[in-house]
Amino acid sequence: MLRQLGPTQQKLLRRLLVSPQGATVEALCQALHVTHNAVRQHLTALIASGYIERGSALPSGGRPQARYVLLPAGRDLFPRNYALVATSVLERLYATAGKPGVQAMLGDIGRELGAAAAERISTVGDEETAHALAEQLDALGYEAQAVKRDGETQVEAYNCVFHALAKAHPDVCRFDLAFMEAATGRPVHHLECLVRGGNACRFRLGAREKPGR
Repeated sequence: MLRQLGPTQQKLLRRLLVSPQGATVEALCQALHVTHNAVRQHLTALIASGYIERGSALPSGGRPQARYVLLPAGRDLFPRNYALVATSVLERLYATAGKPGVQAMLGDIGRELGAAAAERISTVGDEETAHALAEQLDALGYEAQAVKRDGETQVEAYNCVFHALAKAHPDVCRFDLAFMEAATGRPVHHLECLVRGGNACRFRLGAREKPGR
């Protein structure tokens, strides 16, 4: 569905996806490099389609600025096409292998895929690790980026590929953590979760363990 929209509308929706509090027309103009009139035309079309809405105004020290926010229908445009099949597979695994077996399997899969990503991440310096990890997550459909939080660089993902699954089975987050730890060689701390009401799935990378420890 997302690909059926024009490239500018796709970029606009992605900008709202990574802006949980919404974005003003001015902010969208700067992000998309288009005119105010063009942004307003796209906003009108997306509002009519039910993908976004006009939220409450943001205080600006002067005239309040209107902001626009992504609606659930807009979020659903982002790819999660295999959720139904994956849910059925996971339910069958719970029935046959039990919770410990499912947890172990998710960890194994995450580590296997993370090991492949590690080959690309290992070529960057420590300061760029979070950015490289975000790129690998983004390639998997997480719409991830590295952000500055609390004086450090963290990773935020705005499109949980397991969103529907994670609501019923929080264990699937073990895949994410196993993938990131294998990809970076660092412990990963899950600070915020979309399923638990967060604005994003947010992760902090711990210090790399010294050899021999």
